[in-house]
Amino acid sequence: MKSLSILSFAFSLVLSGVAADKKILLIAGNASHGPGEHEYRAGSLLFQKCLAGIPGVSVVVASNDWPKDPSVLEGADAAVMFCTGGAGHPLARDPKRVQAIEALVRKGAGFGTMHYGVEIPEHNGGQEFLRWQGGYFLTNWSVNPHWDAHFTNLPNHEITRGVKPFKIRDEWYYHMKFVDGMKGVTPILAAIPPDSTRGRPGANDPHGGNPEVQKHKGEAETVVWAYERPDGGRGFGFTGAHNHKNWGDENFRKIGLNAILWIAKVPVPQNGVECAVTPEDLERNLDPKPPRRPRQQENPAKAQPFVSPTVPGK
Repeated sequence: MKSLSILSFAFSLVLSGVAADKKILLIAGNASHGPGEHEYRAGSLLFQKCLAGIPGVSVVVASNDWPKDPSVLEGADAAVMFCTGGAGHPLARDPKRVQAIEALVRKGAGFGTMHYGVEIPEHNGGQEFLRWQGGYFLTNWSVNPHWDAHFTNLPNHEITRGVKPFKIRDEWYYHMKFVDGMKGVTPILAAIPPDSTRGRPGANDPHGGNPEVQKHKGEAETVVWAYERPDGGRGFGFTGAHNHKNWGDENFRKIGLNAILWIAKVPVPQNGVECAVTPEDLERNLDPKPPRRPRQQENPAKAQPFVSPTVPGK
């Protein structure tokens, strides 16, 4: 009888719609760049604060590139990496980490990356990124300039709920390497970048000037996208967020927060994730970094003539 009572109670919970929290894992990278730039940890903790009021959601932040305790990954419904990219990407440095994310994805977990985290070597994580999130930053193909992006046409998607057209300056990467035919990819934010941001044609620069990006002058480029995987899982890429202060912009912030919920298959509120962020909030949890040195411009009038040093005995 006792067993029947327990089963009856469990069944009633299912019927009433009560379920375990969706677990979202935010993986924040180590300190990078100057003050207010690449603030991976501060940004991730801000997301955690903003998502705290969403019913049925549990957000865990793992700092220092990767969870110290591997068990933190267990049961995650979504994993988001806001971290250093390229050869320094946490996944590019350890194949066991790739395997850990692959195991989550195979169970249906969502996967997303932000800013530098979208860049990974083609043959050391790139193919996995295509499968997990539909695209990534590929050197000698993609570019990473700073520019003012004006987002005027927003698609009808859960990630754009509550978002209005806006304009903001950031290091918006573009011309991503996407899955063939962009099958399953939905551009969320796209804008026309200045042609000058495509780099100098013919330049031997892995982050600009390549022939492929030059072919699309005057065209809109996707800087945030959503991906629906063939297996039913979800992913996203968000190329902005070089400047931490941009999370203070409601529309910019909403896109990121909505995307995190979406890949975890948590219903996005009709007006998007509402979260009041103050200047004080943006100052919290910043990585300790030395202040930037002011750029010194040489004054030719005050330049001292070169004097050859004397050598003793000569």
